[in-house]
Amino acid sequence: MQQTGKHKNKTLATLIAAVTGGIGLHRFYLHGMRDRFGWLHILAIPLSLALMAANPDAPKLFTGLPFVISILCGCLEALVIGLTPDDKWDLKHNAGSGRQSESHWILAVIIVLTVGLGAMGLIALLARSFDLLFTGGAFG
Repeated sequence: MQQTGKHKNKTLATLIAAVTGGIGLHRFYLHGMRDRFGWLHILAIPLSLALMAANPDAPKLFTGLPFVISILCGCLEALVIGLTPDDKWDLKHNAGSGRQSESHWILAVIIVLTVGLGAMGLIALLARSFDLLFTGGAFG
């Protein structure tokens, strides 16, 4: 539970998670630089690059899987953040700020876009995985 006087904006946190969730910037916004899961998001990038360098003939989807999973987790975290009720959000992140959060229509737009893009990304991941696993990448 955060006890700082700084107010954390739920709409901004949702937007950061939706746009840059794969690198974990929303985690640092919410929990500070000591957040282990934020660093895990960031470590997914060099891990994917190292896997690509170690096995350049492997499909990029499989060697880049840590970063792909990090992106999908960022989409899921954006939905969790955006769908958290304002009173629970304030209890968890704004206990010492003295201000109340108030969600507006823009948060709903961000959530809808995140659901759409996240679903498309997940479907594309599944389709490409099945293509690579069962046909050897015959369709692209």
